Order: sequence, then C-alpha cells, then structure tokens
Amino acid sequence: MSTATTVDARRTRRSLVAGTVGNFVEWYEFGAYGFFATVIAANFFSSTSTSDSESLIKTYASFALAFFFRPIGAAVFGRLGDRIGRRPTLILVLLLMTASTTLIGLLPTYATVGAAAPWLLTLVRALQGLSAGGEFGGAVSIMTEFAPKNKRGLYGAWQSFTVALGLLVGAGLAAVLATVLSKEALTDWGWRVPFLLALPLGLVALWLRLRLEETPSFAKVQREEQPAADRVEVAKAIALGIGRLMGWSAAGYTFLVVMPSYLQATLHATFQQALVATVLANLGFAVSIMPAGWLSDRIGRRPVMATGAALVVVLAFPLMNLLQDAESSNAAKGGAVFAAGLVVGLMAGPGPAMLAEMFPTRARYTGLGLAYSLSNAVFSGSAGLIITELIKRTKNVDIPAYYVVATCAVSVVALLTLRGDDHKRELRD
Repeated sequence: MSTATTVDARRTRRSLVAGTVGNFVEWYEFGAYGFFATVIAANFFSSTSTSDSESLIKTYASFALAFFFRPIGAAVFGRLGDRIGRRPTLILVLLLMTASTTLIGLLPTYATVGAAAPWLLTLVRALQGLSAGGEFGGAVSIMTEFAPKNKRGLYGAWQSFTVALGLLVGAGLAAVLATVLSKEALTDWGWRVPFLLALPLGLVALWLRLRLEETPSFAKVQREEQPAADRVEVAKAIALGIGRLMGWSAAGYTFLVVMPSYLQATLHATFQQALVATVLANLGFAVSIMPAGWLSDRIGRRPVMATGAALVVVLAFPLMNLLQDAESSNAAKGGAVFAAGLVVGLMAGPGPAMLAEMFPTRARYTGLGLAYSLSNAVFSGSAGLIITELIKRTKNVDIPAYYVVATCAVSVVALLTLRGDDHKRELRD
C-alpha cells in the first residue's frame, strides 16, 4: 500500500470519527430528555394547579421548541460551513452543544425558583436546537465528501448509527438509574446525571474535531472560486428532501423516543418497562442501519428507503394493537418494538447519503442541514406534543399509528422520485 493511500485512509477514518462523535453527543442528550420527559415534567412544569398530563404536554412543547430552532441553526451554521469550511463550523457547533447540555444538569427546578424554571429550561433547549441544527449538515458533509463514490451510503449511515448509539446509551443510562435509584432520588437529582456527563463527552469530541482536516470537495470549490449555487434550485431540493425525510422523522421519534411516555401515560406501563421497550426498539434501529446503508450502495437509495417507509404504513396499526393487548406476552411486545426500530433503520441508513447527493458542494452544508432540520422540527420535535395532546382530546390510543402512517405514506411518494442511479454519480460541485 502506498504512502498516499495510507494517508487517505487515515484521513477518512478520522473524518468518520470526528463527524460521528458530535452527533453521538447530540442524540444522547436528546434521547435522555425524551426518556426523562415525565421526570422533567414533574421538576420544571408542575405546580399545585397543573395536572400530570398538562405538565407532560408542556415538557414536549419545550422539546418541540428546541427542534424549531434547528432550522435557524442549520441556516446560520450551514452558511458558515459553506463559506469558511466544515471543520471550524463543526468545532463551534460542538462547543455550543456541550455547554447547553451541561447547563440542563445544573438548572434549578420549579420547587427552587418557581415559574422561572420552565423558562430557563426552554432557553437552554433553544441553544441546543441552534447547535443541533448546525451539526447534521456538517457531519454528513464531512462523511460523504471524504467517502469513496461507491461507499457514500455506508459512510453516511454512520451518522444514523450514532443516532441509534446515542439513543441507546441515553436509554441504557436511564434504565440503570431507574433501577439503582429510588423513585425519589431519581426525581430529586438522578435525572441530572446524563446531562452532566455531556461535559466529558464533549471534551473528547472537541479533541477529535481539532484534529480534523477540511474535505477535498470543499477545498476544490474554494480553489476554483466557483459561483454560489442557484437559490431556487436549492430551495426546491430542500422541499423535496423534507418530503423524503418526514416519514423517517415521524416514525423514528414516535417509536424510539416518544414510546416511553406513551407506554407510561397511555398504557400504564412502569418506567422500567417503558425503558426496556425503548431499548429494544433502538436495538432494532441500530441493527438495520449499517446494512441498509451498505445495500443502498449496491441497489440504490430508492428501493431501500421506500421499502422502509412502506413497511411502517403496513405494520403501524398491528404494532399498536399488540402493545395495547393485555393478553400479549412480553416477548411478543418486545419483538414488535424491535421490528419497529428495524424498519425505521431502513430509512435512516441510506438517508444521509441520499441528502448529500441532492445538493452541490457550494450549498451542501446548508441545504441538507435545512432539509433535515425542518423535517425534524415539524415531524420529530412535535411528535410527542401532537400525540400526547391528541390522545388527551380524543381518548384514541391509536393516535401514534395514525401519525406515522400518514407521514410515511407521503414519504413513499416522494422517495419514488429518486433516480435509480443517484448512488453511482459523483457528488456535484
């Protein structure tokens, strides 16, 4: 093996690690917030005049608000990333994410500062939303721009895999804390632990990103001083990207993050039971992501992602009915949530590469970041709020199934517009 090949391989590995580690920190935290939603509701949104369901809805409203700051972060940091480079922008994004996540673990609760508590939490969540909006576009740009042409699906899948890994670690830590701590200790201080751990995780991620090099694609565009990308073309691609992603966004958050609160509040499961179900769903998600990305490099993004979205449409109601059936065994319910995660992984594996291939290098950070963050703002960040509120109003426990079926049906149509050979083409300058 030549020296040049060895250097290129080292740069590629470094780009994968540096790109994924910040993404892991982001989704670990967002997962922890979702898994501890009922505890956070009791600490930050509860007063003597507020019911448990109202507190949970307010918690999810704060959760959704952070997602609506993501597009702002995607636009601001995406613009920076397409102008000054992926590396410096991703370092700035990571610093903001680490600081804001750690702050959540230090915030005073409603019992300490009263009505100021939910406002402080919401402010910090907004800062997290800004940083998260800038993370995805840069991380995926790094991974796919360093990737060989025939491995973009596999390399991009690492982004989604670290989502699964972050959610799994968040769920696993929550399960451990719920097991070893009393309910009082968990509510009093135990919930803070996952957020405080973001500080050492963030410092490790920062060290890795400081060693990162700029991508060859961005360096080439800078050298050649190419004109800015056509704004109308980019806007159309963003809109189409949202349609292709909305099923992944909605099903992913419904099955992987909102599930614990749904099982507790609606189906009256214990906290531990809900977390075990969520861990199984996230395991299924993690298992299918990398094979789905690899397969999309061989047969194309369209058949893999469209199959995943179509399977959600077919399986959502049977899954909900199985979970609601008191006669169903725990093994059957565990298998069902594992399968739900597995199907979402079929969309998540090829998704990052599919998005990267939609935009030119000159607008890739901004374009794919906005498509992803807008889709997540509407269909992920609002999932818990929409589902909880609609169940409260309608008393219909099948609301999660209606939600994912509607969004995935739209995604199937949008995904069918993909060209069959997109995975074989060079990334556009």
